[in-house]
Amino acid sequence: MFTTMMELTSEDEIIHQLKFKPYRNMVERRAVQFMPGPEEPQTTNIQTPWGETLTCQPGDYIVNEVDASNDRWPVEREIFEQSYLEVEPGYYVKRPLTYLAPLVDVTGDPHQMVTIRTLEGAVTVRAGDFYLARGIKGEIWPYPKDKADTTLILAEGLVR
Repeated sequence: MFTTMMELTSEDEIIHQLKFKPYRNMVERRAVQFMPGPEEPQTTNIQTPWGETLTCQPGDYIVNEVDASNDRWPVEREIFEQSYLEVEPGYYVKRPLTYLAPLVDVTGDPHQMVTIRTLEGAVTVRAGDFYLARGIKGEIWPYPKDKADTTLILAEGLVR
């Protein structure tokens, strides 16, 4: 069955109609700030665990799970500094709640491929395998369902 590609941005009306539920992350992560020298390339591309290549700018952070140092992704500096709390040098936990809505609530079809415009670049995923996450500035990104099942707990009583 052929399905056309869907594309989402944080500005799309459907994003404002979704019922995002709050989840608390229970995972400690490592992060390092990308600070290239004057003679070094001023951006670097990061191959994410979900198969996309995203661009990291000077000052952004490169984050990874403690037990998976090669599975990494970039986070824009201002958002990282507002979103993460350092628990010991180089180790962080998420401060705020993560707000998730099933991506299938947008597509109606778990097999639908969706390109999501994140702050760091475009990411294409299968709707049935991901939630749509919304961040502190209204930014969106795909959040793997299997990761949510193992790293997040529902923060009861809070819905926005």
